[in-house]
Amino acid sequence: MKIEQVDRNRFLVTTKRYRGKVTSDWFDAKLLAEQGAIIGHSTGRNTTWFFQKRDEQFVLRKYYRGGILSKWVEDSYLFTGLKRTRAYRELSLLRKMQKKGLPVPEPVALMVEKNGFTYRASIIIGLIKNTQDLFHVLRQRSLSANEWRAVGSLIKQFHEQGVYHSDLNIHNILLDDQSRFWLIDFDKGRLLANTSARLETNLARLQRSLRKEKAKLPEFNWQESDWQHLVEGYEA
Repeated sequence: MKIEQVDRNRFLVTTKRYRGKVTSDWFDAKLLAEQGAIIGHSTGRNTTWFFQKRDEQFVLRKYYRGGILSKWVEDSYLFTGLKRTRAYRELSLLRKMQKKGLPVPEPVALMVEKNGFTYRASIIIGLIKNTQDLFHVLRQRSLSANEWRAVGSLIKQFHEQGVYHSDLNIHNILLDDQSRFWLIDFDKGRLLANTSARLETNLARLQRSLRKEKAKLPEFNWQESDWQHLVEGYEA
């Protein structure tokens, strides 16, 4: 990955394919909107922007804190080196997973802005077209037994390569219009030994995510028996 110092405080890192193409204005959502490049957005805890450049579509996401600390420090982190930032680690992990052929978004670029001992950061990844996350799919319809097995198989693919997803939930699993599943949002993810017991905590987290939504939304198209199909796919 190429590291470029944009100015005194900002660092731009790009993957090989996008070297010389991505500029600092790609990280400015307001400027992108003024240019007519914004094609959509997703609003959860914070806003994620979808935009288009040169006939390609991308996702711009800024890093925000979660938990209690976010009440006082929203989007800044202690700076201990560029390669130790959350953005650099995520982009690097995406690049490694892409090389392994795993179904993840394409890594594109990141921007880190240093301010004294702290930093703020944003990441740009490729937009996976014609997808919905599992949460929205299950609000519309049930998944078949084979689809649940495919979800289990998806997670197993990553675990076999030692990929630990720190926040595996139904918002981070996508289904496209070709019936393929994808995994997104690898902030704080890491590579572990593929025998690590910690990998299987991903499954427990996903199960809690499903149960939580079912408790909130009685019409949510998931039932406990679906979980066994997912496990079958994982263990196959």
